[in-house]
Amino acid sequence: MATDTLIILAVAGGMVFAVLLPFYLRQRRLERTTDKATEVAQRYGLSEPVSLHPVVSAESCIGTGNCITACPEEHVLGIRNGQAVTVSPARCIGHGLCARACPTEAIQLVFGTAKRGVEIPHIKGNFETNVPGLHIIGELGGMGLIRNAFEQGRQCIEGIAKLSKAPSGVLDVLIIGCGPAGLSASVNCLHHGLRFATLEKEDIGGTVRYYPRKKVVMTAPVKVPGYGRLAFRELPKEDLIGVWEDIMAKTGLEVRTEETVSAVESEAGRFQVTSSKGTYVADRVVLAIGRRGVPRKLNVPGENLSKVIYSLLEPEVFQRDRVLVVGGGDSAIEAALALSDQESNRVTVSYRGERFSRLKPRNLERIEEAIAARHIDVLWSSNVLGITPDSVVLRDQDEREHEIANDVVAIFAGGELPTAFLTACGVAFDTKFGTP
Repeated sequence: MATDTLIILAVAGGMVFAVLLPFYLRQRRLERTTDKATEVAQRYGLSEPVSLHPVVSAESCIGTGNCITACPEEHVLGIRNGQAVTVSPARCIGHGLCARACPTEAIQLVFGTAKRGVEIPHIKGNFETNVPGLHIIGELGGMGLIRNAFEQGRQCIEGIAKLSKAPSGVLDVLIIGCGPAGLSASVNCLHHGLRFATLEKEDIGGTVRYYPRKKVVMTAPVKVPGYGRLAFRELPKEDLIGVWEDIMAKTGLEVRTEETVSAVESEAGRFQVTSSKGTYVADRVVLAIGRRGVPRKLNVPGENLSKVIYSLLEPEVFQRDRVLVVGGGDSAIEAALALSDQESNRVTVSYRGERFSRLKPRNLERIEEAIAARHIDVLWSSNVLGITPDSVVLRDQDEREHEIANDVVAIFAGGELPTAFLTACGVAFDTKFGTP
């Protein structure tokens, strides 16, 4: 009898071991990967979040690793001591798949950190600001992912469609901006039979149009009313804009491009919107203008010269030029690489830091390869002092001034939020310090 018991125990123990061993080995593999990813994150400045990022509750996490599997980005999360941890929050793009995959709801997406706040317009659950009838969707509200923008546009308009319609001569909705969020809001207005107008100061596409040529953008399947399902997950930016143009053609959507809004005024429960081409009256206004705002300038002599640019739509326009790219973020590096690929260009990057930080790993690899191959020169710890028609004057880390021959200056110093415009509209802001 004792022998039978021992055999049963041995078999049971063997079965438990057979079940637990693969799990243990997987956890050890994940932990080793996490240690390596942590070293990379610290080296490349990816440990500090830029905006939206996940925070894991140690009390609730049971270490399934579902969040890691669900995340399409690389090494945002990892496993340490049997629990999920945030490794490279700067890589997070805010799709929230990690939070949805967690069986114990141990993950929240938050804005900012305890030390570094992020300023976000005050928005309610229906995307309405503190100004009744004025809504904000998309990147301006902190959600920059294309899929999120499309979903916000749909939800916002669905809520508005349930309200009473505006009287004759008044628009139900005026949409400002036609990036992903504005496009989604517009086609959903068509779907619900609302009277609306969409104004765009440039052309459809918003910030995506300013990505360097062939930059791949991340999205996810979405359903577009009157058009069908967009099933792709990755697409070059040129193809994505082509899809948006096809949506407009097939749905009959009309967008009033090259029309800049200068004022949004609320009076007697309605909005009067003044643009460069006219005046509109609407019951509701939806702002989908993004966070890029106005490009940040260097405020140096000569910055108003025609050779100074703040975006790069067509790098092939620049050939056999001596180009200075100012900045050290992903946009600056992607522009420098695109320009260096053109015929006979000589590209130099001026960066105020001692090394690149917070770059996407692939961008860092590519710029390091370009520097090693002498396709691109970098002036570390440098600042532009002035720009002339044929040169640029810079100061280096030793406070010495240098003048270099130059044909084109491409400034990628970030953008200034449209805070003044929003404040004039009456929109209040919240500063998020690690707030869900």
